Amino acid sequence: MSDPKSGAGTSQTKAPPKDHKKKDEKKDEDLSEEDLALKQQLELYVERVQDPDPGLQKVALESMRQEIRTSTSSMTSVPKPLKFLRPHYGTLKAFYETMPESDLKKYLADILSVLALTMSAEGERESLKYRLLGSEGDIGLWGHEYVRNLAGEIAQEYMKRQSEEAPIEDLMELVQQIVAFHMKHNAEPEAVDLLMEVEDLDLLVEHVDSTNFRRTCLYLTSAARYLPGPDDMLVLDIAYTIYLKFEEYANALQIALFLDNLQHVRQVFESCDDLLRKKQFCYILARHGIAFELDDEMCAEDSDREFLQDIINNAKLSEGYLTLARDIEVMEPKSPEDIYKAHLLDGRASAGASVDSARQNLAATFVNAFVNAGFGQDKLMTVPPDSSSGGSSGNWLFKNKEHGKTSAAASLGMILLWDVDSGLAQIDKYFHSNDNHVIAGALLGVGIVNCGVNNDCDPALALLSEYIGKEDSSIRIGAIMGLGIAYAGAQNEQIRSSLTPILNDAKAPLDVIAFTAISLGLIYVGSCNEEVAQAIIIALMDRSDSEFGEPLTRLLPLGLGLLYLGKQESVEATAEVSKTFNEKIRKYCDMTLLSCAYAGTGNVLKVQNLLGHCAQHLEKGETHQGPAVLGIAMVAMGEELGLEMSIRSLEHLLQYGEQNIRRAVPLALGLLCISNPKVNVMDTLSRLSHDTDSEVAMAAVISLGLIGSGTNNARIAGMLRNLSSYYYKDASLLFCVCFFVPCL
Repeated sequence: MSDPKSGAGTSQTKAPPKDHKKKDEKKDEDLSEEDLALKQQLELYVERVQDPDPGLQKVALESMRQEIRTSTSSMTSVPKPLKFLRPHYGTLKAFYETMPESDLKKYLADILSVLALTMSAEGERESLKYRLLGSEGDIGLWGHEYVRNLAGEIAQEYMKRQSEEAPIEDLMELVQQIVAFHMKHNAEPEAVDLLMEVEDLDLLVEHVDSTNFRRTCLYLTSAARYLPGPDDMLVLDIAYTIYLKFEEYANALQIALFLDNLQHVRQVFESCDDLLRKKQFCYILARHGIAFELDDEMCAEDSDREFLQDIINNAKLSEGYLTLARDIEVMEPKSPEDIYKAHLLDGRASAGASVDSARQNLAATFVNAFVNAGFGQDKLMTVPPDSSSGGSSGNWLFKNKEHGKTSAAASLGMILLWDVDSGLAQIDKYFHSNDNHVIAGALLGVGIVNCGVNNDCDPALALLSEYIGKEDSSIRIGAIMGLGIAYAGAQNEQIRSSLTPILNDAKAPLDVIAFTAISLGLIYVGSCNEEVAQAIIIALMDRSDSEFGEPLTRLLPLGLGLLYLGKQESVEATAEVSKTFNEKIRKYCDMTLLSCAYAGTGNVLKVQNLLGHCAQHLEKGETHQGPAVLGIAMVAMGEELGLEMSIRSLEHLLQYGEQNIRRAVPLALGLLCISNPKVNVMDTLSRLSHDTDSEVAMAAVISLGLIGSGTNNARIAGMLRNLSSYYYKDASLLFCVCFFVPCL
């Protein structure tokens, strides 16, 4: 007899399949007739694929392949054939393993590769596995999403094989197909990303064409900013090669200059036959301050080559500048009074301004030099002599005291900027003065006139080298800094051999040694020159304890930092040596080297490092947080997103930092936004310009001038004029305000 309980139990165990069947039936009822027919058709194909008859198998596989390829769906859902074949993925995989080697097995592998797009377990890379086992047909026929998925799996598989040192030839063949597909379908970034993952960017050059090379190079140059070295340089080198291939020579030249590769620069000139374009290249080189000699291969015609070389040497810069000034009718010289617009100020400012006439005259000298720079004429220093006074320039010069005379004489170099012949002739008379300050100013003026201009005769070197060994410190400094300004970036060995001994001269005063370091830093800027670096390091080690307390000593680490400007990891060896310096200068030197080496790179890790130093509580006598704050601005200033984040970080430092940090923050803000008067930065600096700490206020005034320089910004001009009324009793701040009004 049967047990009723067991019968009941049996009926309970059979209930779920009935429920499941009902759910399946309900699901099928939800499908439209068309979808239901497609589902049944695909299930039939799955059965026929497993049929022993190869003819039926082939027809079923071809039909299934056709259904998958021609299926269309919305962008937000899985194609219906893939959805309906999902339950049969395991069945097809199992049958594949039992099939003998044949073309049919490869066809099934192709289908399994596509099905794995939505059904494969994460990390299994089954789509790639079956693709490599498949028929190797056109990869693009399966659709863009399939190709993208395959690219991602290739990147993972490549890393795995590299770690196991396994062969990768089959992967690279697939990469070739995927890159070709992406480049034809406007997916250049995906092609570049894949080639970066498999470390074969050279392949890109074969696949770019005239329709997509610009987009490709734009992505390469943008991506290079976020890559670590040396990968960033390799990416830019590929962009250079592509630009050169499609005769985009100007863009190729810009990348060559960024790479600091003069061989690439030479290749651009040799590849281009258009003289007008070569002139454009020469102006780009001149703007970058590159010392570059043209030869017969770069320009065959002697007359053309001489003209192009003049452009590179900036020999025609003054002439072009003055032509532009005449065309836009701004040749009329301006006086300091025209800039101050004293009629807009209230009575307090004008009354207070006369308290210190020497300082007021010094401010007027700077204002006059800035506003008339390069125009060759002004209303103070270059006024033609009259019969009674014998020349207004002499009168103005002697209205100043000591360093004011130096500034006045040097300002003539700024007014006659780039006009070497006329400038040297007008400055020459000051070399015969009996006043050492005037001679020092004339020497500095010679350097300023020759700034950025390469001349075969080297007049600046001939004039200034005679005064390097003079006894008077002001004359020596004038000559040394004149050479630094005139030959900035020139890497002139003759000047190095003249200046390096001064650094290690035990009898030389500290100020001469400090300015020699700065001058050598300017001449060898970004060169990583070991001999100059060694000389500055020895000079730092030779300083006494008392000298480390002098502000001028801090110019030595700055001169050292200039040698590594923008050179990133190249500074590491020197940074290690700096850890052996006297503890009073050690951290200061470390921060300065770091800031200069990563200037303009946007390196987030270095910004975090510098912020970490700013968060520390200082022991007595430490001064390294100032350069750390400025370093944040120097590193972040080259990239827009980093710039915005740095402004936010500086606001926090301003709120929570100690006093020495607060004094550096306004200068950092100014450095971040030079000639870029952002409203939020302007408001912050306006607030800080009224700070109770006079050093914070002065730094804010200076930064207002920096962010507004050359913009003629009416709001900043109004702020500075209001500040001149506010600080009418404070001579130092009033001088500072007057100094930066002409920068706008």
